Amino acid sequence: MNLGIIGEWTEESFKQAADHQLDFVEFCVNVNKNADEFLNRTGEIRNWITRYNVGVGSVGRWGSDRIGKDGIIEEELDREIRLIQAASELGCKVYVCGCNKVEELSYHENCQLAIAYFSKLMEAGQSRGVKIAVYNCSWNNFVDNAMAWTVIHGYLKELGIKYDPSHSRYAGRDYLKEMRDWGKRFEHVHIKGSLIVDGTRLDDPPAGLDQTDWGSFMAVLYSVQYKGGLSIEPHSKTWVGELGNQGIDYTVRMMMRFLFR
Repeated sequence: MNLGIIGEWTEESFKQAADHQLDFVEFCVNVNKNADEFLNRTGEIRNWITRYNVGVGSVGRWGSDRIGKDGIIEEELDREIRLIQAASELGCKVYVCGCNKVEELSYHENCQLAIAYFSKLMEAGQSRGVKIAVYNCSWNNFVDNAMAWTVIHGYLKELGIKYDPSHSRYAGRDYLKEMRDWGKRFEHVHIKGSLIVDGTRLDDPPAGLDQTDWGSFMAVLYSVQYKGGLSIEPHSKTWVGELGNQGIDYTVRMMMRFLFR
């Protein structure tokens, strides 16, 4: 396993990763960001990879509409194929995505369309050496739980999962059970804290300063022989600025203990 952090496509992100002795930076080219800006900066990013000896562990896109009641949204499919191409050019082996649910359609119909969409991404990824993984976040995505994985990943044997225990905890599920049952399909993992007080989500503090059992979490990853990336995700409204930097330092120190380096 290797350790990295989510960042922006800037030189500062690579410098921060290098300063923390991390292996990679992850890029989230989400629906609220300019995908063309990212695509136009791949040349600069390649230079930073070489300069700082820090790779790109994952490229992904959260929140977009991929399917509609009339089928696949071709404009979004084209955009994601171009992002997969960019990931390949950056030496990145994992592309992360999801699939929205169309309310007018049945669950079965939604699954059929999701399978069709992911199949096209997998075809594009296979020819470029990039694995496709579905995020378990519910942001405009219904393929975030064991029922959906049983249908969709059960059919698409090479489709992976991007796993984050906080999403499972906030949804009231057993993250260790999900990891045991589906960990063989994990292609990428987020390291993000989660804090629930009186049954309500309070904050996403740095991993290690939250309620996740990170020792058991890592033990299950070892048990399923996971060898992919562990990507730190700073996601708190409290831990920002200098406090946020201290939180990242804390999480890095904790995770390094589990990696036996």
